[in-house]
Amino acid sequence: MELDIHIKMNEKLFLRDPYQSALGRKIVSEGLKLINKIGFEEFTFKKLALTCKTTEASIYRYFENKHRLLVYIINWYWSYIEYKVIFSINNVNDSETKLKTIIRLLTIEPTITKTDFISELFAYKLVMYEGSKTYLTRNVTRDNKDRLFKPYKDLCARIAGIIKEYNPRYKFPASMASTILEMSHAQKFFKSNLPALTDAGSNDESIIIFLEHLLFTSIKASK
Repeated sequence: MELDIHIKMNEKLFLRDPYQSALGRKIVSEGLKLINKIGFEEFTFKKLALTCKTTEASIYRYFENKHRLLVYIINWYWSYIEYKVIFSINNVNDSETKLKTIIRLLTIEPTITKTDFISELFAYKLVMYEGSKTYLTRNVTRDNKDRLFKPYKDLCARIAGIIKEYNPRYKFPASMASTILEMSHAQKFFKSNLPALTDAGSNDESIIIFLEHLLFTSIKASK
């Protein structure tokens, strides 16, 4: 399945908009695949240039460094997930159903292979393995001032708003929203790589049950 959806990106993420050229789109899509294959630490623009059959200098015309490329892809993913959330709960009135729908969207591995020029499935895997590297840096304050984390914060704010809708008296909606967002991927990572750190079973349903328990046990307690 393929969807044609274009997401507008923060212009401070790139030197030249990759969406506007075939090479730029290839740099992003192939960069995503390569980071997933070899890991962010081993990834270089020199290796990406070989994959794209272009020059290293050509890639630097689009992105200042590999961290900017990583943030670009991760931001695309969060923006797309927010789009899916809005679409999925558009005609839902019950806030509990909305929250359960969001947990499922965050946790279940996507089946859509390509959206815009980026693979949602590959982006999902990238978030699970490399997502925290976008903000766990010494430059996080500067990057935050440049609004590089806005898609992530927008999604958290949307989830927090629905938590407040469910229970206006709950005191920690932002903390709970970011916890659910992070744990939906951390539990998947632990299940595949550090199984002693999770009670997740062989499929995603056990993670969904855990997240629903964590969320609703907390937000119902102060009703």
